Amino acid sequence: MPNAADSSTNSEHVYAVIMAGGSGTRFWPISRAAAPKQLVRIVGDATMIQATVARLQPYIPAERVLIVTTAALAAETRRQLPALKPDHVIAEPVGRDTAACVALAALVINRIDPQGIMILLPADQVITPTVDFQAALAVGAATAQAGNLVTFGIQPRFAATGYGYIEVGAAVSSKDGISVNRVARFVEKPDQANAEKYLAAGTYRWNAGIFCWQASTVISELRQHCAWLMEALVPLEAAWGTAAWEKVLNDVYQPLKRISIDYALMEKSQRICVVTGTYQWDDVGSWDSLYDHLPADANGVISRGQTLPIDCHDSLLVSETGQLIAGIGLTGMSVIATKDAILVVPKGRSQEVKQVVDALKAQGRAELL
Repeated sequence: MPNAADSSTNSEHVYAVIMAGGSGTRFWPISRAAAPKQLVRIVGDATMIQATVARLQPYIPAERVLIVTTAALAAETRRQLPALKPDHVIAEPVGRDTAACVALAALVINRIDPQGIMILLPADQVITPTVDFQAALAVGAATAQAGNLVTFGIQPRFAATGYGYIEVGAAVSSKDGISVNRVARFVEKPDQANAEKYLAAGTYRWNAGIFCWQASTVISELRQHCAWLMEALVPLEAAWGTAAWEKVLNDVYQPLKRISIDYALMEKSQRICVVTGTYQWDDVGSWDSLYDHLPADANGVISRGQTLPIDCHDSLLVSETGQLIAGIGLTGMSVIATKDAILVVPKGRSQEVKQVVDALKAQGRAELL
């Protein structure tokens, strides 16, 4: 396996690829099919995808940011991110999981810049502070420049069962609190007992779903470990930047099998390092997660929009309608109101909001999806 580089790579060759095709069903009713989680304001004043792009700058300027999204969301994505080059918002005609997304982006970046290093990250995470995150990205890019595939791990704060884990192996380097290790193995989402063991061991990291590699390296590795995928995508190399791009992309994507980058490559390659930084990370997966990120009053009540909490505690009130939400004596409740739907759910059960979406689908209530 190649060694990790000690010095930073030339940032002029570092690109970001943001995966932004998800549906965000657990943030219903604000997140909808036409405007999912990444395209709406969940935390702070910007949408999540706008915050993700801003978090990369100035280390990765807008002209070196690419978004991979769906055909239905591409226009709104371009509208929200006018500083991006229009052709850098790439619309997958159908979703084929993360391996296809990685391969597609790597082929494009390799055409744009044969020395290109790509940092792959989701559009819907909350990461602070920016300076610490960018420092970790720079270490990852330098490690990738040495020929490694890099993943980013998060030091666990509690025994989480909702995340995959990475077991760290031999130390490679450590500087300013940022460590680089070989990856011993990837672990699926554990049960509570194993999650507690991983936390106590101190040698496991949460898998943040953020990766970094040279485009040419990941292309080579995918050709070795997932040859059928790369063979199917060969026509894309010549089509990029031509009028035939959308047709060729549709033709090659439709027949693809779904496979994640974890199964296609990361669990097979021998060139993987994990970077553990000092930043705070949260994948913001449900309404419950906002209790850690939005300001609360003295009673632990988070309010957004027109709200009037009276004798309420440890609750979340969000009005997106201009109408008033008045709550009396609420404890541990989340109430979210939009123009056509109101969600009321106890704190601790917001992961179950997907059941509402599934029920609405079963009822044919497309106008609410």
